[in-house]
Amino acid sequence: MTENPPRRQVRPVVENPDGTTSRTPIRDGRPLLNFRSPRVTQPPQHLADMTMDERITVVKEMGLPGFRAKQLSTHYFVHHTTDPEAMTDLPKDRRAELVERFFPPLLTEVHRLRTKNGDTIKFLWRLFDGALVESVLMRYRNRITLCVSSQCGCGMNCPFCATGQQGLTRNMSSAEIVEQVIRANQVIAAGELADTSGEDSDMLGNPAAAVGSEADEEQGREPTCASGAENGPGRAERVTNIVFMGMGEPLANYKRVMGAVRRFVEPAPAGLGMGARRITISTVGLVPGINKLAAEEIPVTFALSLHAPDDGLRDEMIPVNTRWKADEAIDAAYNYYRTTGRRVSIEYALIKDMNDHAWRAELLAKKLNARGRGWVHVNPIPLNPTPGSVWTASEPAVAAEFVRRLQDAGVPTTIRDTRGKDIDGACGQLAAAQ
Repeated sequence: MTENPPRRQVRPVVENPDGTTSRTPIRDGRPLLNFRSPRVTQPPQHLADMTMDERITVVKEMGLPGFRAKQLSTHYFVHHTTDPEAMTDLPKDRRAELVERFFPPLLTEVHRLRTKNGDTIKFLWRLFDGALVESVLMRYRNRITLCVSSQCGCGMNCPFCATGQQGLTRNMSSAEIVEQVIRANQVIAAGELADTSGEDSDMLGNPAAAVGSEADEEQGREPTCASGAENGPGRAERVTNIVFMGMGEPLANYKRVMGAVRRFVEPAPAGLGMGARRITISTVGLVPGINKLAAEEIPVTFALSLHAPDDGLRDEMIPVNTRWKADEAIDAAYNYYRTTGRRVSIEYALIKDMNDHAWRAELLAKKLNARGRGWVHVNPIPLNPTPGSVWTASEPAVAAEFVRRLQDAGVPTTIRDTRGKDIDGACGQLAAAQ
């Protein structure tokens, strides 16, 4: 069934500093795509960059018994502290030296913004070299989710994303990624995140899919807080879900992202002891990276940011589509499901008159169903505005029709919430502005 009358088609444009626009995602002379981080100085090695065996080796090189590595790891991953005065089980005359070696400063808080009800906090961090990144902490009814950044900027150059228009400064280290979680846990422990959260509704007034809920969508079950480092009776609250949906393309920084993931899932005190299903890695479609992730045997939740099912539009919206087409990305997502048994999320930013046409919902459903049923869940996301953007979110009636077409085709679909939009902390809004 087609729309009657047919709605207009808006094409992506990039606004240049001189006021002109172009249809090709090229900005300030930057290359169309940037998969490699510039050669820059990396931060000093941190405990979170090391395996437990590597920590033991370093401790022994300092003339101390190997069990001190476990004690240091407990302070960091269990108690979330790097304060030498709190490490009373370590030799007093060596504490400062150990902290200097294992816990070099990685993140300096520049400022934070809170929503009115305090259930969402956006942090701006300055890294050791002056680069700026953001992360967003969100309390939901049954989870606390942290959206982490994995790169300083992004090289994917998607024209509707504030981060994508910054270009890529450098990759973040594994420890810089992990430290965002540790610092968030400190904020939670200090009582600085609101202790309750209201019900989230989407633009249609229905219950919205929460950021970090991808893990719970696998079998359509209600979220729980019952295992590992997740919150439960008698436990200090901490981050329960991590989503790689902040600044950067995670699969373009594959090695360091997976180093961080291993720290997240390793049992304490080697790591945080989180369940892999509570970690979501999102990508715009780096097919080799998706296939590599599927072979890791760490069954994280996987999300593909598709945003258009047809190559004609996706080439312009998602420049990486000029390298790997939409069907190749969907095939890789389906392979991830077949390899891991983990249901995949399809992220789809609904942009007025650009990609929200009903026929595109039908095409998306056709492509997903052609690979099978029960393997995927679609999360439409009303476009979150960025300063100076020429685009806006779809009209509610249009979004409702888009969702209806998908659901009528048997594709599970839930509109994503826009938590943090009022503090520029929602998807696509992170720009590390001071």
